[in-house]
Amino acid sequence: MTAELIVPLLAAAIQSGTPILYATLGEILTEKSGVLNLGVEGIMIVGALAAFVVAKLSGNPALAFALAGTAGMILAAGHGVVCLWFLGNQVVSGLALTIFGLGLADYLGTPLIGQTAPGFDKLPLPGLAQLPVLGPVFFQQDLLVYLAVLVAPLLWLFLNKTRWGLNLRAVGEYPDAAAAAGVSVLRYRWAGVLGGGFLVGLGGAYLSLAYTHLWTSGLTAGRGWIAVALVIFAFWRPGRALFGAYLFGGVMAFQLRLQATGTHLPSSLLLMLPYALTVIVLVLASWKGRQANAPAALGINYEPQD
Repeated sequence: MTAELIVPLLAAAIQSGTPILYATLGEILTEKSGVLNLGVEGIMIVGALAAFVVAKLSGNPALAFALAGTAGMILAAGHGVVCLWFLGNQVVSGLALTIFGLGLADYLGTPLIGQTAPGFDKLPLPGLAQLPVLGPVFFQQDLLVYLAVLVAPLLWLFLNKTRWGLNLRAVGEYPDAAAAAGVSVLRYRWAGVLGGGFLVGLGGAYLSLAYTHLWTSGLTAGRGWIAVALVIFAFWRPGRALFGAYLFGGVMAFQLRLQATGTHLPSSLLLMLPYALTVIVLVLASWKGRQANAPAALGINYEPQD
């Protein structure tokens, strides 16, 4: 492959990986608090729909982006009610959330299929955009890409260098010990669920505001499930999530490029590539015992002691 083909492919990988990155960072935040949320796919597509509708009605993409995160947070709150208040099964609640979100977006979004809305265009960074290779790949993207790359180190700093982040990690590892130290387990778990839902909603917003600028059925196309798997691939670390999201984005961009070139490979086989990589990642993670990096109390409901 020549540079004329590789550079656009790498730039497309950054774009394709950005919604996955937002969703993965949101799921890391939630799981670090000890709550497992398998409703990422449903939250993403509701966030995408909310962003599209608000942008179309208001003409303000920034407002649409923020409200998409809010929509994701509201949907995640339903998961919190089931798991934190009523101590329901976190796996079942997350799956129900995905089904509900996909159904809601399909029902409300059907009249909007094929319509467009204002969004975020390319925003080349002065000076850096002119760099050979690096400029077109990294510095000729839209504002939401730059924001996503900034969120990853900020989340790392929050989780590792602040009292609130360390407390959140503590309730995900040893909730009884955290409670004995005076930390409100439920309060921090609520923060993890709502904050994570907000970031996942932003991932959905990227799809309708920057990636496509239009609404179509099934816009998320399984990216939420990829994000859930990528949390394991990243060992619950935001920095590794940055690398993993763009790796998966590269695979998605590559299969789209192959289809566009008219390759003789079946299109169904090409569409399978990102999800095949997801399965491979999960198998390797299990084989290498990477689940040992998971928060010790992940998926275990906490009932305050009297």
